[in-house]
Amino acid sequence: MSADLFDDLPIPDVAWFPDWLSADAARQLLARIVAEVSWQQDSMFTPAGKVPLPRLTAWQGEPDAVYVYSGIRNEPSAWTPAVAELKAAVEATCGAPFNSVLLNRYRSGADSMGWHADREPELGKEPVIASVSLGSTRRFDLQHNKTRVVQSYPLKGGSLFVMRGRTQAEWRHRVPKEPKVQGERVNLTFRFVTPR
Repeated sequence: MSADLFDDLPIPDVAWFPDWLSADAARQLLARIVAEVSWQQDSMFTPAGKVPLPRLTAWQGEPDAVYVYSGIRNEPSAWTPAVAELKAAVEATCGAPFNSVLLNRYRSGADSMGWHADREPELGKEPVIASVSLGSTRRFDLQHNKTRVVQSYPLKGGSLFVMRGRTQAEWRHRVPKEPKVQGERVNLTFRFVTPR
């Protein structure tokens, strides 16, 4: 009896909606969010010392949705109007509640996010993380922890990408540098943080 060669290939527990928003709606939301959000550039500790993150960020949510990652403590700002509208739409699609969002602003293809998993205790064991992309298309990679198999997704403006189940426990993800990309991308990752 021969085993099917494809039975052992790992598959992340994700849902991808490439055309979740129309192109016009995505363009309008990008302009609104860039204008209404207070962006900052945090720093993180590396073996080479403290370095600025290669992107701008913001954290919004309910008052008790404090989130700590990479040594950065995020105290939530209040929901801004366009972000609150997106939150309601994402919750309706996912059938899951969210009390916070991490916004990442990639100013060009030179901005990036390295390999990581969202495994902070306040997210729970099997978090649902819903990611809305606005602006330029960027590659999103998922790599399986044991096999090192990589799944890549071109996340374009208006797409919704949902990670759930064991994805954070068994996979890590990144947004690599893409020097040829000139345009800006804003990514909103909605999540539920256990109140502290």
